[in-house]
Amino acid sequence: MNRIFCIVGKSCSGKDTVYARILEQNRPGLVPVVPCTTRPRRPGEAEGQTYHFVTEERLRQYEQEGQVIEKRVYQTTQGPWTYFTLRFELDADRLLITTLEGAQALMDCYGPQRVRIVYLHVDDHTRLLRYIDRESRQASPDYAEVCRRFLADQEDFSQENLARFPNLYPIDTGAGIEECLAQWDALYRME
Repeated sequence: MNRIFCIVGKSCSGKDTVYARILEQNRPGLVPVVPCTTRPRRPGEAEGQTYHFVTEERLRQYEQEGQVIEKRVYQTTQGPWTYFTLRFELDADRLLITTLEGAQALMDCYGPQRVRIVYLHVDDHTRLLRYIDRESRQASPDYAEVCRRFLADQEDFSQENLARFPNLYPIDTGAGIEECLAQWDALYRME
């Protein structure tokens, strides 16, 4: 049975790093799912790697075609940004970065027995320092958005929300990337 591995976690918990390192392992039969967004591309981001960058018009076309599994709209300090996942064939194990709501939508679409939720977490101090560092490298740093997202993450990943997912596998990214990858490998080998 092919599975969907959903990497979830608060901002700057290490999702992009762990995701990239997993893909570097070139596991046969593990295929990335690249989500879409209407937000502007950040420096260093390439189309089709972390996201497909689309217009609002293209999003509406996907919705009319019934291709959108789930979407989220964030009211950022720079205006609304939409993130969404398109339907895909479950012809291999799949890996993607998403949210708890996205993981729920994937369970609703493909069945809960196929979805594994990999919850990356780290202490708030480390996460906030990572976030500030990342934002400081932007052409126009938006620290108000850092604060908004940090607080929103506290609510989105509350113990109550996490408890709704019995198939959630926590990995502490503060333990270092090699330990994270070892825990990922053990999860991937589980049936």
